[in-house]
Amino acid sequence: MSNVPTNKFKRALAQGKQQLGLWTSLANPYTTEIVARAGFDWLLLDTEHAPNDLRSVLAQLQAVAAFPVTAVVRPTWNDPLQQKRYLDIGAQSLLIPYVQNAEEAARAVAGTRYPPLGIRGVGGTTRASAFGANREYMRQCEDELCLLVQVETQTGLDNLDEILKVDGLDGVFIGPADLSTSMGHPGELGHPEVQSAIQDAIKRIRAAGKAPGILTVDEAQARRYMEWGTLFTAIGMDIALLARGAEQLAARYRG
Repeated sequence: MSNVPTNKFKRALAQGKQQLGLWTSLANPYTTEIVARAGFDWLLLDTEHAPNDLRSVLAQLQAVAAFPVTAVVRPTWNDPLQQKRYLDIGAQSLLIPYVQNAEEAARAVAGTRYPPLGIRGVGGTTRASAFGANREYMRQCEDELCLLVQVETQTGLDNLDEILKVDGLDGVFIGPADLSTSMGHPGELGHPEVQSAIQDAIKRIRAAGKAPGILTVDEAQARRYMEWGTLFTAIGMDIALLARGAEQLAARYRG
């Protein structure tokens, strides 16, 4: 029996079960604890476009641990040094941004695997290994790691089939904002060409036996993406919930 926590998120994706998520960018364990109990399947702890660092992510992993929700950590870049540090503090699911070809996807995989399969450095007393109490961690951990890569450019879509052939990937996240900009439609996430590209990508990812993912705060769009086949679908953002909710409350009384 494994002493490494079971990654329920990874298991659900493999079984084709829809996983609803929330983008979590406020970079605070108190607010993350609030949304962790809300009923989502996964929370994205963002370091790419949020003021998070290793210590703030650690505090949020500790806050989330009490709830039946998976924390997915997004490093700032496809950097094995960052991957190593987030895995060591207990992250089991990573979303690697801006992957454009099979070589970059393979680099992402290598950063999560110990030699000889990869280049992850060894730390004997990390939080991930129960501070050294789990002596089987190195042999067991990779079965519970969920690695997702983010394809968010036209170049990435052009190379998607080759990316999907890389062993070790659990899913591919389509980044609609960067993709629309790359396609010459900045800010036009609903542009027909962008939507057509997203639908085609979702189809190809599912056909390859991987899980497609996406983020949108538009409910109609989210339901459409799920109908097209997304399996890990972020349907909101903590910052947007706070900002729009506060504006709406003030407006009701100012009106």
